[in-house]
Amino acid sequence: MATPRERFVGALKLLQELQERGTVGIHTDDMPSRRYREILLKNGFIKEVTRGWYIAIDPNEKDGETTSWYSSYWDFVAVFLERKYGEKWCLSADQSLLIHAGNPVIPQQLLVRSPQGNNLPTALPHKTSLLNFRADLPPAGQLAVQGNGIRMYNLQAALIYSSAGTYVRNAIDARTALSLIRDASELLPVLLENGHTKLAGRLAGAFRNIGREKIADQIIATFKQADYDIREEDPFENKTGLKLSGRERSPYASRIRLMWDKMREVVIENFPAPPGIPERHDAFLKDIDDIYVTDAYHSLSIERYRVTPELIERVSSGEWSATENEDDRQQRDAMAARGYYQAFQSVKESIKMILDGKNAGLQADADHAKWYRELFDPSVAAGILKPADLAGYRNHLVYIGNSKHTPLNVDAMRDAMPVLFELLQDEPEASVRTVLGHFIFVFIHPYMDGNGRMGRFLMNAMLASGGYPWTVIPVERRNDYMKALESASVDLDIEPFASFLGYLVKEAMGGKAVAELPG
Repeated sequence: MATPRERFVGALKLLQELQERGTVGIHTDDMPSRRYREILLKNGFIKEVTRGWYIAIDPNEKDGETTSWYSSYWDFVAVFLERKYGEKWCLSADQSLLIHAGNPVIPQQLLVRSPQGNNLPTALPHKTSLLNFRADLPPAGQLAVQGNGIRMYNLQAALIYSSAGTYVRNAIDARTALSLIRDASELLPVLLENGHTKLAGRLAGAFRNIGREKIADQIIATFKQADYDIREEDPFENKTGLKLSGRERSPYASRIRLMWDKMREVVIENFPAPPGIPERHDAFLKDIDDIYVTDAYHSLSIERYRVTPELIERVSSGEWSATENEDDRQQRDAMAARGYYQAFQSVKESIKMILDGKNAGLQADADHAKWYRELFDPSVAAGILKPADLAGYRNHLVYIGNSKHTPLNVDAMRDAMPVLFELLQDEPEASVRTVLGHFIFVFIHPYMDGNGRMGRFLMNAMLASGGYPWTVIPVERRNDYMKALESASVDLDIEPFASFLGYLVKEAMGGKAVAELPG
């Protein structure tokens, strides 16, 4: 008879085999041994999602954490629905449109069409659910299948059959999807074949709203030529100042531009007016030097590093040495502190160039890779990270703990980053560069690690471009900070984040200390 230890090892080996096969949603048929399931559940290696279904989790994950579920969500849904319905299912048109627009945010309730649906919800973790409603599938020519197995309406069908409410509730997603259409001929066959005059009129109005008059005119003219009575109707609540080009093939690039356009006025309303570049640059830079210890303590503490003010003082005074002090060499937190010091100095050099008249967006674009290298150079020197980790942008998907927002995939990230720096370069308002620069940087999450620290460095470089003082985000306000970023990322509501940063900047402008250092 196997010992408890041998059974535990056997259960772990089975889980490893499933993960190596790419299995995300684990059905009881995949793990028929009840004893193995109980061992893995008891020791926190899997958790039940719904009756008979499990996902693997980090055994160190605390109760209530959502990271494992949100990071597994779409892969799990694909496997779950395939086992339940085979190929006879697809997402609703509205949900399909969001995904085509580069918005994979976890919905509170996912709507799925299937001829075998029962019109009942399936409860899933963290108050999410899946509603299988009974409905015929669209024709095969209107379906698309993502690489992860998600079945949905193709782009054209999603635009045609999405509800009118989507253009109001998810205006950025709808405009982004519209911008991917190159010519009216992509839509007209389905519209004409089915006599969709009302839907055609809505689409014509939607295209005109984003400045694509040619497509709007083609839809109207073609329907009239076919003797249909068509009335154009704009489904959006307001106009957009952007004219979206049909030459842009990445939904993420258009999405970033639309987010910036929508959010900038809200930022300006919730941020103090810029004091302007000071005449005495040396005094401004000295103030940055003086706040280093406070900033390093709070910024590193936000990222859960256990860094003391004493360690920060040793690093900044030059007393820290990875070669002479074995404890320093082996301590991950010390590497983070040294890297922060080096990156801080590099950011200060960039700010000096900005104060001297360099375009803030161009300077940050040119320098941010160096900030990143300085941030992690000590960890590479100590052997904690590999030299390849300094290469630059990530090559893998990453997730943000306890967030419904999934950072952009690698290709999308590389499409979006040049757009971010182009927007920073062209933006006339320092407040907008500050808030949206920080937010969109962490929204994209271009690096495998350090995105929060890099986002705050970028924020302070942009603050300097308006003469605002270096501003510390206190670790005591970490929950407010993360909640405001989540609201901006998931709900596209920038007001909480703009107000949060605006308040801290006002405090800094008034000379008030953000927080006392402990000990």
